[in-house]
Amino acid sequence: MTNQFDLTDDQREIQDLARRFTADAITPHAAEWDEKHIFPRDTIRAAAELGFGSIYVSEQSGGIGLGRLEAALIMEAMAYGCPSTSAFISIHNMGAWMIDQFGGQAVKDKYLPDLVPMARMASYCLTEAGSGSDAAALKTRAVRDGDHYVVTGSKQFISGGGENDIYVTMVRTGEEGAKGISCLVIEKDMDGVSFGAQERKLGWHSQPTAQVNFDGVRVPVDNLIGGEGEGFRIAMMGLDGGRLNIGACSLGGAQRCIDEALQYTKERKQFGQSIADFQNTQFMLADMQTELEAARTLLYAAAVKVTANAPDKTRFAAMAKRLATDMGSAVADRALQLLGGYGYLMDYPVERFWRDLRVHSILEGTNQVMRMIVARDMLRQ
Repeated sequence: MTNQFDLTDDQREIQDLARRFTADAITPHAAEWDEKHIFPRDTIRAAAELGFGSIYVSEQSGGIGLGRLEAALIMEAMAYGCPSTSAFISIHNMGAWMIDQFGGQAVKDKYLPDLVPMARMASYCLTEAGSGSDAAALKTRAVRDGDHYVVTGSKQFISGGGENDIYVTMVRTGEEGAKGISCLVIEKDMDGVSFGAQERKLGWHSQPTAQVNFDGVRVPVDNLIGGEGEGFRIAMMGLDGGRLNIGACSLGGAQRCIDEALQYTKERKQFGQSIADFQNTQFMLADMQTELEAARTLLYAAAVKVTANAPDKTRFAAMAKRLATDMGSAVADRALQLLGGYGYLMDYPVERFWRDLRVHSILEGTNQVMRMIVARDMLRQ
């Protein structure tokens, strides 16, 4: 007998599939990807063969048409091996979903057959050097010229920048502010597209990140996603799902840190006994697992709301993202402390998770912006 707080049999099967894939294809290689800054294209495409490149793309468009809870379970499972690689796949899913959900038939036919198997990979381009948290202030401009838009500007901190083929890009087609923003699909090899140097990052080493520049790029009008002026709304709806996924990546990474700390503290002996036998260690482990479970429960509830298009879905996605990513970092930090000096060494995985999870409270909207979203929604009522 199941209740509303249990996963269904189908959801458990999806979770098991993702866990098995991670154990075989991600976990054994993740340390090397991190150390040598390897972008594991073949592994990512193998994930797409299981449907993980099109988790909530509709079945009519070739995707597997699942909900946001199933997506979170997949991201959480893959992040247990490598949060950076899992998050990269999440961003591709966000781009593919936006094309499927809001694009006309022509743009769907043009891109989704390659995006679903990740033969071509998608980036999401919103942030600019001068508009991070204030995303609606973006300056990249698209001017209509016959049956094309001419795009000029640049985007900052783009996952997949320079490597990916498709850039789902927010551009200004009209007035200042959110209402003047539209969404265009831009290809890597269009004339005038160029990239900055690969960013040198604290973590997330298994995925490329670079500035994307547009210098008079001619983009067919067919590549418009939604109508003119609808881009910001579409971008924010994409972020509801992206926030759940990045929160799920924190859950998976933090669970791995707990499991590593458990194993280490049982084996490590000081003062004549395992350090797991000390009450201080037990209290730390208990708090880590309790707080992570609380974040997981909120995130799963938020995922159900986003799938159902509930009126409070954005508030719940923001709350869940804030709690899961803050908690993920806190758990990784305490796990590192439990490993002592060894936790600081690259021979053990905890320091990699500590680095990878730190960025999750910045991207997909900072956790300060999450608080703003939640408080504004509370005050509106």
